[in-house]
Amino acid sequence: MRVEYINPFVEAAYNILREVLSEEVKRGILYLKSSTNPVKGVAAIVGLAGEVEGRVLFDMTKSTALKIASKMNDEDLLDWDDLARATITELANLITAQAVTKLHDLGFRFDLTPPALITGENMEMYDDYKDETETLIVPMETSFGPVEINVAIRERNRN
Repeated sequence: MRVEYINPFVEAAYNILREVLSEEVKRGILYLKSSTNPVKGVAAIVGLAGEVEGRVLFDMTKSTALKIASKMNDEDLLDWDDLARATITELANLITAQAVTKLHDLGFRFDLTPPALITGENMEMYDDYKDETETLIVPMETSFGPVEINVAIRERNRN
């Protein structure tokens, strides 16, 4: 996995979280994972296709998602309703848009899927290409709870 693909997502997540939460965000130690990826409870997934393929997953607990959505809407959201879901989807859009702009400026070309939101307890994420691509986990610590950026991207096989 080339670092040129990863850094824009890490920087964008840090910048956007810091901006929308109006607080400092601490980036944890990055690590690679090659097995299945458990989902914490709420995950926004963005797919990539073109010169690169894979996905970026923004992962957090439902409690963290509700706190972040509350902050972004300047109101106390108590239920995982349409507004809360739309807000977390928009957070993924904001991060992805900033990252893709940087990647396009560097000359990379690919398409994105709109974020898909999944929720539930004890879920695991399986990638078809897991044997060929490691997953980079980028933990972000906020006062609202941890958010993990889970990146699995590889250059497209042109065969």
